[in-house]
Amino acid sequence: MADTKEKQQEKHEKQGKKEKTGKKSAPAREPAAEAPAGEPAPRPRLLDHYEQRVRPRLQQQFGFTNPHQIPKLVKIVLNVGIGDASKNPKVLEAAVSELGAITGQQPVVTKAKKAIANFNLRAGVPIGCAVTLRGARMFEFLDRFINVAVPRMRDFRGLPDKSFDGRGNYTLGVKEQMIFPEIDYDKVEKIHGMDITFVTTAGRDDAALALLREMGMPFRGEAPVVAA
Repeated sequence: MADTKEKQQEKHEKQGKKEKTGKKSAPAREPAAEAPAGEPAPRPRLLDHYEQRVRPRLQQQFGFTNPHQIPKLVKIVLNVGIGDASKNPKVLEAAVSELGAITGQQPVVTKAKKAIANFNLRAGVPIGCAVTLRGARMFEFLDRFINVAVPRMRDFRGLPDKSFDGRGNYTLGVKEQMIFPEIDYDKVEKIHGMDITFVTTAGRDDAALALLREMGMPFRGEAPVVAA
């Protein structure tokens, strides 16, 4: 009996070896060809204007000895407030969609930080949306804002030059989103305004005013500077 069991075991082992050797190995997969990298985005026109013209002019005007003292634009913040956002969510959804189309970036829904009884407002309730632009998108938005949106303002006579906060930051109130060409008038459900804040490293209002003026912001009583 023992010999029979050993013979059967040897027979099974031989069959297993034949099956292993008889199997065809799967062909090695060739590495997937990498997709050709897309062409880099074109450099913003206003960024070149800032580096080639604005920086030297500001350094000469204010006598900055350290290049790091020359003011620059850090970010642009767009904030839309919707008073009845909690009662009418569709209005908030439309504002988010429109702000995204204007900036090319997904907005963040802002919520109330504390309750205000007079406005029937509770903490955590959506009250609007906001976008913070930096880098290339910031310069591209600023270029479109200066050359396309601002001239479409009603009865435009120049931007106010008194809206600085004492630390070199400038806030501008826009009455309606219709000045931006990305907005389709036929699809607008409600006209609303927004606040646009330009944050700089100037630390002082006169240097920030000179920076924005050289970038092309058309302030009242001044001829706008056109970027080359």
